Amino acid sequence: MATDQELERLAVRVGAHLMDGERRVVTAESCTGGWIGKALTDIPGSSAWYVGGVVAYSNEMKRALLGVSGSTLKAHGAVSEATALEMAIGALETLGGHVAIAVTGIAGPEGAQPGKPVGTVWFAWAWREGETIGHRVAQEVFAGAREAVRRQSVQRALAEILTLDD
Repeated sequence: MATDQELERLAVRVGAHLMDGERRVVTAESCTGGWIGKALTDIPGSSAWYVGGVVAYSNEMKRALLGVSGSTLKAHGAVSEATALEMAIGALETLGGHVAIAVTGIAGPEGAQPGKPVGTVWFAWAWREGETIGHRVAQEVFAGAREAVRRQSVQRALAEILTLDD
């Protein structure tokens, strides 16, 4: 699990990667509660590559701020591939930028559902490709208590940005 210093070094690398590609990132966070945005804005000069983010913890906020459809939430739940992807695309459309990170999960200690144990986190990354939007999704089931799940989620979300080439 990443320490604060390791998350800071990772955020610095993400910023340099985005600057190299002349891209800016936006965030759509649920279970991480703004921690990804915090990690990015802890870096001096991050305003050059971080546009901003939305913490959409409730389903109502996911719908209102990110455009996640009620039918997606009803059919798949807030912690799902479909919801994470709609969050990422909604963040690009609402907040702008070139790349979006979205995270939704069950950090615990409660909230487990059949097939979705505590530690289940869905990620989506979306990016502009001319007139279209490319995307990637991933699911992780992290071990540990609430902070550990959230910290690992921040690390995973940021690390993936370094692999995106749009």
